[in-house]
Amino acid sequence: MAKGYWVSVYRTVADPERVAAYDELARPAVRAAGGRLLSRGSRVVAHDAGIAERTVLIEFDSFDQAVAARASAAYQEALAVLADGVERDFRIIEGLD
Repeated sequence: MAKGYWVSVYRTVADPERVAAYDELARPAVRAAGGRLLSRGSRVVAHDAGIAERTVLIEFDSFDQAVAARASAAYQEALAVLADGVERDFRIIEGLD
């Protein structure tokens, strides 16, 4: 079964306090849903049209698990705290195997 991944690239951070509060709620929500943080990089080398900002990569055992984690009540609570504190590109992608 193919793994699932959350890929989140922060374009701008308008409110670092909201990001910190989001992190406090999101980390346990992701772990409870089976997610594993692979990178929360603030060191990014961007190429082409890439954005050299904070990039987060989280792995799940399956794509369906990744989708369900995003919809979970615990993660929705974290998103409510984040609100408009950032502009980010958030994607859930399926691994190759």
